Amino acid sequence: MVATYGYVPVEPPLGVDLYAEIERLRREKRVVLLAHYYQDSEIQDLADYVGDSLGLSQKAAETDAEIILFAGVHFMAETAKILNPHKKVLIPDLNAGCSLSDSCPPEAFAAFKAQYPDHKVVSYINTSAAIKAMSDVIVTSSNAVAIVQNLPPDWKLIFAPDKNLGEYVMRKTGRPMVLWNGVCMVHTIFSHQKIRALRQQNPDAELIAHPECEPAVLEQADFIGSTTALLKYVVNSPKKRFIVATEPGILHQMRKAAPDKELIPAPSEYTCACNTCPHMKLNTLEKIYNALVYEAPEVTLPPDLIERARRPIDLMLRMSRELGLLGGG
Repeated sequence: MVATYGYVPVEPPLGVDLYAEIERLRREKRVVLLAHYYQDSEIQDLADYVGDSLGLSQKAAETDAEIILFAGVHFMAETAKILNPHKKVLIPDLNAGCSLSDSCPPEAFAAFKAQYPDHKVVSYINTSAAIKAMSDVIVTSSNAVAIVQNLPPDWKLIFAPDKNLGEYVMRKTGRPMVLWNGVCMVHTIFSHQKIRALRQQNPDAELIAHPECEPAVLEQADFIGSTTALLKYVVNSPKKRFIVATEPGILHQMRKAAPDKELIPAPSEYTCACNTCPHMKLNTLEKIYNALVYEAPEVTLPPDLIERARRPIDLMLRMSRELGLLGGG
């Protein structure tokens, strides 16, 4: 990997009140704790801010904290470092990767990009810093459609790495794009056949889905949106029952914001709970405590990589402000 990490494999002392100690250490060390919606509920409830990609990027860019502790996955912590090159950025677990980011190796993508020398690269934020550095603009599931619609019409586009999101953006915008063949392991295992049967059993329930899902799932959906958009839809909809096709960590925030709504996790192709992201769930309270005590593992990136990767992120944030897309991820 381009980033380098340090790790201190220790456990907190027995009998430590983790909640109290985490709060104390955060105050003493001026730490902001950012958590993704897919984290366990206990981590979400401790965080200073809970969101998904765009919202977390905005908070990382705005923070005046001395240390950023990112309860998420590698590419998110890397993004925080890119936006805060002079701050210390920590991640609770080094193995919290991302199947979608891993599906786009930098060397392979560089060769792919070289086949289309007259194309601009639109990259989903779920990529490594190295892929961001090869991109012209970054997008999230919240702003991808609006940003692609507002790019210069003469730009020929490559979209990476999520082919499902890329196909969705093409359908919504009418703009052709060359797609990298990457997917998210969580969003591709939803069974469209089981969902169809579940909808027949629950005709009053709406299906809401993340655009990383397969087209066969999206074709059935009553609403498609980013994680933040799904949350807002549940809160604001007059409907009372929802089948939710995304990582089930978001259900915690949905239940807090709309306790009167019934939420049904969409079934996967398998009997296991395979639609739970195993990388996100590697982060624990114990690892957050250790990261605060030892200020490790720390995410670091070479300065030249930070400079190249920041340009497309800054363009995304600027376009998001201009298009009124702040506050969601």
